[in-house]
Amino acid sequence: MLLSGGILLINTGCSLSSLTRQAESEDSRQVVNVFTTRHYYVDSMLFQEFTKRTGIHVNEVKGTAEELVERMKKEGEASSADILLTVDGGALEFAKQQDVLQKIKTETLLRNVPMEWRDKEHYWFGIATRARVIVYAKDRVRMEELSTYEDLTNERWKGKVLVRSSSSLYNQSLLASFIELHGEQQAEKWAQGIVRNFAREPEGGDKSQAKAIVAKVGDVAIMNTYYIGQMLNSNDPEEREIAEKLGVFFPNQLTTGTHVNISGIGLAKNAPNKENAIKFAEFLTSKEGQTLLVQGSFEFPVNPESTMPTLLKDWQNFKRQPIDVASLRRLHNNATEIFENVGWQ
Repeated sequence: MLLSGGILLINTGCSLSSLTRQAESEDSRQVVNVFTTRHYYVDSMLFQEFTKRTGIHVNEVKGTAEELVERMKKEGEASSADILLTVDGGALEFAKQQDVLQKIKTETLLRNVPMEWRDKEHYWFGIATRARVIVYAKDRVRMEELSTYEDLTNERWKGKVLVRSSSSLYNQSLLASFIELHGEQQAEKWAQGIVRNFAREPEGGDKSQAKAIVAKVGDVAIMNTYYIGQMLNSNDPEEREIAEKLGVFFPNQLTTGTHVNISGIGLAKNAPNKENAIKFAEFLTSKEGQTLLVQGSFEFPVNPESTMPTLLKDWQNFKRQPIDVASLRRLHNNATEIFENVGWQ
């Protein structure tokens, strides 16, 4: 059958009125639009479980924190963003400062997320934490040889240290934490020492550093814990084999503690689906949501009621830096300048 304009309508047993009702149904279905910087497979599983429980479909928009925040600012009241989901406390604080978030405070969220892992003014809530540690070759390095981040600048580690580039938010927050704890002069001295001991110029992500250790490019690397957890439980036998040859060491346990950062969520200032967004935030921080999250990502949960994999239980009792990770955002520019000064690309 031909309609005006020569468009062919194939008869599938549906009338025009039923097709119209179907389109209207799809347009009116419950949704939540998540602007996310994360790239983990477990997130898709979480979103599917949320949809299964609530009937609310999750639409993902991916990008860097800067890209997503800029888009939210540019679109203003017309923005489709309901939730901003990102890694790094500094990125969450940046979004707050750029006025793209609104306060979100429910009894459920306050119960799910301890005070230390949420914004004091309730503009964002943490969903998971991760520690930045020293990973080492079990066949070439004894655990007793390791102690602190500062010790990695020692002459004996010359040509043996692996780490990703200075553009990494993880490294920017790590260096910012040293500025906070020790001042810029000492932080720059540390960065100089690490550059001096590079096994190679920085390249790739944290998993690339792990692979380079096993390939004997270097002996130690600065990495986030969850990458080792993911590799040990990977479907890829090569990744499992690599991870089994590596040890994880939590530095500075007798001094300032190990650096910890967070992943978190904020409610978009102009969220068109605010109620759905709040339900989404409450699910991600619930016992069930947190258990599903950490079983797949191997980050540490923020909800103490969640069930952790054995590996995380073995790792969890460590001393962490006594600083507010979100506040480190104000020191990221200082950290970037230091990286440039010392030649950390």
